[in-house]
Amino acid sequence: MKILQPPSWVEPRGYANGIMTEMKVGSRLLFVGGQIGWNEQQEFETDDFAEQVGQTLRNIVAILKEGGAGPEHITRMTWYVCDKQEYVAALRDVGRHYREVIGRNFPAMTAVEVADLVEDRARVEIEVTAVVP
Repeated sequence: MKILQPPSWVEPRGYANGIMTEMKVGSRLLFVGGQIGWNEQQEFETDDFAEQVGQTLRNIVAILKEGGAGPEHITRMTWYVCDKQEYVAALRDVGRHYREVIGRNFPAMTAVEVADLVEDRARVEIEVTAVVP
């Protein structure tokens, strides 16, 4: 297994941002731990839901890149949102960010409303699994 950590990012404490493993058949599995809408210095630049989604997706792509992967390799996404109504109200802008960052790849997805996230300002957290042939 290899830890995936963009070099300019602050080191996480007690978890990995991403893990890559090679399968015997030659494929690699990448597991991206839950990412939130802060920048590489772990600072929030906005409390806007859709903008946090955009930053979260950019964070995911940065971690995938460390494993030699891109958005096209994502096979599964799990979204944790603090407020379902906020998510639904922002869908148009969320979709715009998604298309700009991820493109037209539509993996298996789950969205779950949660009571809260560990970081107080986080409005969304997304985890990803990717398969690289």
